[in-house]
Amino acid sequence: MEQSLTLEQVIDFLLETSLFCDLEPDELGDIVQIMQLQRFRTDQPIFREGDEGSAWYVLFDGVARVEKRDPFAPAREVARIGPHACFGEMAILDNSPRSASVIAEGDVTAFRFPSDLFTMLIEEESVAAYKLIHAMAKSLCVRQRKMNQQLSDLMEAQDTDVSGFRRRVRPMVDESAVSE
Repeated sequence: MEQSLTLEQVIDFLLETSLFCDLEPDELGDIVQIMQLQRFRTDQPIFREGDEGSAWYVLFDGVARVEKRDPFAPAREVARIGPHACFGEMAILDNSPRSASVIAEGDVTAFRFPSDLFTMLIEEESVAAYKLIHAMAKSLCVRQRKMNQQLSDLMEAQDTDVSGFRRRVRPMVDESAVSE
């Protein structure tokens, strides 16, 4: 794991991260001022499902797994994320509890953006904060469209064993597609 980072390395990394690519250098400076560097060890949670969303993150180095609880079985892995992945933004945008757990697979370095400091930037009418919210919204739209497509593909499967599932899922897909 890298011991120290220069400001130049941080800025170069953020500019290569899709969420930040539309920010001007002075706008990026506003964001870097509220950023905290955090390091995690193997199997250490970055946050847990159900926790209050107190920050959003960008993974700088390492790999983390995203897990969902299952009431009748051990938590299941739903994704793996690596460098440049932004996560945790949903909980700070809508003040809801975390929808999943994110756990370090090995040594992980992440940039943490505390929600109270990010909210302060919004209240100060920071253009950078507005641009980031817009980028987050676009990212969430991409995720929603992907989920809609996956559910639609599942419903269209010819396997008769899933026909009852199709009837239950179709209203959910139709409802979520209304916003598009």
